[in-house]
Amino acid sequence: MMKSRKARVGALALAATMAITAGGVTSPAQAKEKKLTIGFVVHVVGNPFIQQIIDAAKMAAKDLGVTIKVTGPAGAEGDAQLTAVQNLAAAGVDGIATSVPSASMVNGLNAVIKSGIPIVQFNGLGEGVNAPYVGEKSTQSGRILGKMVLDKIGGTAAKGKVIVGNCFPGFPVLENRQAGVLESLKKAAGVEIVGPSDVKVDAAANFAAWQGLLAANPEALAMVGLCAPDVESIGKVNKAANNTKTIGAGYDLTAGNLEALANGSAHISLGQTPFIQGYLPVYILVDSIKKKIKINKPGFIDAGTEVVTATSVTEPFKLPKLTFKDLQAMATSKTKTRKYYDPVVKGYIKDWKKNLKPVSAESA
Repeated sequence: MMKSRKARVGALALAATMAITAGGVTSPAQAKEKKLTIGFVVHVVGNPFIQQIIDAAKMAAKDLGVTIKVTGPAGAEGDAQLTAVQNLAAAGVDGIATSVPSASMVNGLNAVIKSGIPIVQFNGLGEGVNAPYVGEKSTQSGRILGKMVLDKIGGTAAKGKVIVGNCFPGFPVLENRQAGVLESLKKAAGVEIVGPSDVKVDAAANFAAWQGLLAANPEALAMVGLCAPDVESIGKVNKAANNTKTIGAGYDLTAGNLEALANGSAHISLGQTPFIQGYLPVYILVDSIKKKIKINKPGFIDAGTEVVTATSVTEPFKLPKLTFKDLQAMATSKTKTRKYYDPVVKGYIKDWKKNLKPVSAESA
């Protein structure tokens, strides 16, 4: 009788344990094996450059065995983007990577961080957000672009107009780029700056803005944009005007921008290594969550600057040399892109803690 009672008690205990587990109470072993979910919020859905960042974030998620949820507004709307971040937090994601196009997001992001969900910023820096930022050294990048343009139009002896366009005035990273470009161009006393003008981020509006600026200043020595759509738009404007004299320059290595360099309608484009801006934030979040590393304070990790013309490609971080054709092939191939950046994944990205600098280094 005693033996039978013990057996019944044991069976009931086992059944209770199974019921608790089925009801959602996770054992320590199961908790350790929980698959992480990372939110990834961009400021412009559908932009070719932003898509390169998203592709790299998805590569990181695949490599690290985590789930990634990508979202964001159609245009750079800070309030809508903050809402997307807050919705992900409410849904229970383990960490969030986000660009920060508006100062109005800062307090809300810090509230999410205070709640215990880590955040990493990328591409757009929110000053005052208690989270590390992955992006280019924006002011220095502008200096590089400005100097390259100045060299093309005659150096410090140059005389004439240079049109400068900013697709999102007030965006801190773009303002820093702008400051760097103007700093370099002003070394030629004879250069007259037209703008900076708001050339919009939407591709069609961007093209129309540049078309209007060149029509108003047909003798311009150069058109310099600060955003992803600009080089392609400037190239199309030059072609439509049958203009072979005005230098076209700007940012990012999308397929359209590279085509403008290839056909000679634009001349210079600086990349900001979108692979690192997508891959590294996801890596930092996963690594910090698994190793219980606190990342709730500002910091900066340089994503690097790529310098590209139709005849030369300079990549950061001692990456293998690329021809212009290699770069064009990578712009349309995720497989080639992932393979090319493997040394960075195994080195610079893996060693992210060593490469974390004070946030002030971003604009130095």
